[in-house]
This record gives sequence, structure tokens and C-alpha cells, in this order.
Amino acid sequence: MNIGFDLDRIFINTPPFIPAAIIERLYRKKSNGILLYRIPSRQEQIIRIISHHPLFRPGIKKNLTFVKSLASTNNNQLFLISSRFAFLKIQTDGIVKKYKLENIFQKLYFNFADIQPHIFKLEIIKKLKLDKFVDDDLYLLKYIASKNNHTKLYWLNKKLNKKISKNIRAITRISDIVDK
Repeated sequence: MNIGFDLDRIFINTPPFIPAAIIERLYRKKSNGILLYRIPSRQEQIIRIISHHPLFRPGIKKNLTFVKSLASTNNNQLFLISSRFAFLKIQTDGIVKKYKLENIFQKLYFNFADIQPHIFKLEIIKKLKLDKFVDDDLYLLKYIASKNNHTKLYWLNKKLNKKISKNIRAITRISDIVDK
């Protein structure tokens, strides 16, 4: 089975003391019903470079442990698909090394060409013909679902565990992808 995973808030936590609502507001916007992700200004990039340092991005141990065990089964091909922009390349390389992600996943895909994240991820998902994909961004998953009904999509969140649409399921534990 081909399974793809996002990175942030799936395997790597956000910096402590920064509310998720603030991160969301800085990152995503809707314009006339169209989903857009903005590339931060140079000043904001400096702040985000600091906040994305591996020291401030603790691993989510239970999820890392789960994906390592999933990788050890022969019938799974696992891929990491992150929409991190190019200005975070050094920090991303540090996180990959710190958590030895290259040893878990068959291939790592990063959005260093600064494509809109939902478009980037859709392209990779289609290219890899993924059976399942896990992300924490419901807006992004809804976009992907509207363009791809072949991949089962999982929204990892803290509160809901239920079917949201034909091919999107809300899960509260990453291990729920095995059961559903």
C-alpha cells in the first residue's frame, strides 16, 4: 500500500507557546472562495526560520513510533510530503536528520519550488498513486478530495473521529489509518 504523510503536526510539533490559530491565520487565506497559502514577507520569514529550528520542533513520539512500525512491514511504501517553502530548507534538512526520516520513508518530497501547498500535494499524491494520505489541514484535504477521489484522505485532529465526506475521514490518532 502506498501511504503519504504530511510532516508538521503529524510527526513534528509546532513551537511551544504559539497558538495554532495564530499559525493558521499567518499561513492560509481564502480569497473569493479560492484556497491560497501565502509566502511570508522577508521579515516574517526570519521569525519563521527561527521558529522552525529543530530545537523548537519536538517530535511527536507516538506518531514517529507508529510510522516506523508501519515502515517495517513489507507491503507498505511510505512517503513524506511536506509543503514547506524553500526559505525553510536548512531547518527542514535539520529536522530530517534529527528524526532520521530518510530511514523511514521511501522518498521525501518538499515544496522547495514554492508552489501553492494544496496544488503541490495534489500533484505528488497523483504521481505516487497513493492509497492513503494523512494531513492536519482540512481545507487542503477538501481541495485534494475535489480533484482526486481515488485516495483515502485522513484529517489528523484532536477532537473528531468520523467520516467527513466520501473520501475524507477525521482521525484523532495516526494509527486509525490502519483500521479504516
